[in-house]
Amino acid sequence: MTLPKALSRLRLPVIGSPLFIISNPDLVIAQCKAGIVGSFPALNAREKEGEPIELERWLVRITEELDRHNQANPDTPAAPFAVNQIVHRSNARLERDVEICVKHRVPVWITSLGAQEWVNEAAHSVGGITLHDVINNRFAKKAVEKGADGLIAVAAGAGGHAGALSPFALVQEIREWFDGPLALSGAIARGDAILAAQAAGADLAYIGSAFIATEEANAVPGYKQMIVENGASDIVYSDLFTGVWGNYLKPSIAAAGMDPDNLERSDPSAMNFGADRQKPKSWKEIWGSGQGIGAVKEVVPAAQLVDRLEREYRAARDRLFHASGA
Repeated sequence: MTLPKALSRLRLPVIGSPLFIISNPDLVIAQCKAGIVGSFPALNAREKEGEPIELERWLVRITEELDRHNQANPDTPAAPFAVNQIVHRSNARLERDVEICVKHRVPVWITSLGAQEWVNEAAHSVGGITLHDVINNRFAKKAVEKGADGLIAVAAGAGGHAGALSPFALVQEIREWFDGPLALSGAIARGDAILAAQAAGADLAYIGSAFIATEEANAVPGYKQMIVENGASDIVYSDLFTGVWGNYLKPSIAAAGMDPDNLERSDPSAMNFGADRQKPKSWKEIWGSGQGIGAVKEVVPAAQLVDRLEREYRAARDRLFHASGA
């Protein structure tokens, strides 16, 4: 299937995934100017009583800066941006945040932790497209039945909330019945992995953890350095911290006084993804990360990371063509 216009004119077939706390306007703008979709969770725009609505301020800034870039660079326009909505009953801001995204005509909507028809309809009312993230084929079918335009297959090894299925198995099952836009998430931090995602059947790669170690990311220096210094064996899969299974850096868990190899299970009844979510103070610096961080060797500007990904992507494609004699 031909990709929607918003996703078909990218420098690289990549979406920078929305990172809790970390994705901010600086990172999104840098990603879009570099030619990939930049995104952020709506809930990252924290608010204080009596102050202007922060989400609205973020959207105005992103839109205006990308418009200025496009006017100055008509031959290399910025990629569109995306906003992630947590479609979970604990998100008390959802309805208002959707209204703001409609007002500002957000071009790409990413929905997580639930699929609701009215959110898809809101996006479509302003010409936007919706991508819903899923960890298995059953959830994928439900999302499309409720009006999602595309899917994000969150496979094993992805940072933050992640599934447990192999990317090959997950993409294969989805592609048996779905020919719409499909992004793949899971340990993608090199250009050759982007090409591998396409070879497996995905249209786009969904990359998060590598962007934590960028200058624009809203992560403390210790977090960025931990991404640089660690690899796949330093990641643990647990549902303790949010009630949903996800991948986290072992050294950050150990620093909080816990044994990363002997973590308790969560209490599903206490699951909360709203802006008022509370967690023990000892969890403040427990940091999410995918298994692909072994490819991250230094903290760099986001544009420099995209440059590296493009070089690796083109080199991998050339190797395959030469190997096949094409």
